[in-house]
Amino acid sequence: MQKNNGKKVLVLGGTGAMGVYLVPQLAQMGYDVHVVSLDKKESTSPNISYFQADAKDCDTLRAILRNNYDAIVDFMLYSTIQFLDRYRILLSNTNHYIYLSSYRVFAGSDTPINEESAQLLDISDNKRFLATDDYSLAKARQEDILENSSFLNWTIVRPAITYSKLRYQLVTLEANTVVARALKKRPVVLPREALSVQGTMTWAGDVAKMLSRLVLNPAACRQAYIVSTSEHRTWEEIAGYYRDIIGLEYIATDMETYLKILGSDDMESPKAYQLRYDRCFNRIIDNSKILRITGLSQSELMPLRDGLAKELAALPENTLWSGDGGVGERMDAFLQTLRS
Repeated sequence: MQKNNGKKVLVLGGTGAMGVYLVPQLAQMGYDVHVVSLDKKESTSPNISYFQADAKDCDTLRAILRNNYDAIVDFMLYSTIQFLDRYRILLSNTNHYIYLSSYRVFAGSDTPINEESAQLLDISDNKRFLATDDYSLAKARQEDILENSSFLNWTIVRPAITYSKLRYQLVTLEANTVVARALKKRPVVLPREALSVQGTMTWAGDVAKMLSRLVLNPAACRQAYIVSTSEHRTWEEIAGYYRDIIGLEYIATDMETYLKILGSDDMESPKAYQLRYDRCFNRIIDNSKILRITGLSQSELMPLRDGLAKELAALPENTLWSGDGGVGERMDAFLQTLRS
């Protein structure tokens, strides 16, 4: 394995789903890894240091960057205005900046999706949508800021849906609904419009392998990569995996009812955009570009069912799930109407 003794990598927001695998991977490769996040965490490795701070604060960020990092991996979520205020600071204080975008920038017109596929920002005719800084649009606009800049030291990565420790998704539902309800032997409600649609979910350990091989790789500069498996399954198949592994059952309903259960009465809301402009698009990925530069092969990547089983089997007993904003209560109320 490549050794990088003395090279320092800063990971911003590095305690989340991808960071929990990337940080130890970088440390194993010999990097001195500094992780900044709002969470407080203690290190068990001499190569990893955690710092609790708000990296979105520009003064705090400037102070952090005085440590002269060779590379920065940025998991932070910015508005486009925030990114405009920060990207020069980040790019001018490192040799290599890796920006975490998303495969959600892509429209649903191309199958399979590759790095040159059409983006929602460029082809959508929904004026209300385009007037927002929705996640998919914000990521595309921030990619444009990098691509139109004079800097040469950036790389854009676009993960598909990533599952990891305590992060498990099903259509737009998160772990605090999916797993929490399975453990209580309660079904979830899913939109029938999405069930036959192909989704792509990648194990975070594989994402970490890919990202780690991009860090300080000169060939990756001024390039964008979809960081994903090429395996794809319908949401109905994925729901079946959750049923087989943890006993989760589901009830199908229409999209409008589903969104109301999520707490949205508006088809032009962030929740609706995620459903309509991502989970109801066939997400079949051509990952050949990232495989070429990393030297990985698709056969080395974790199959979805195996990866879900691996992560769910490792769940700590009595895991406490954060609040779901009333989604579970609304699901129960809806299910009660079906029984009466």
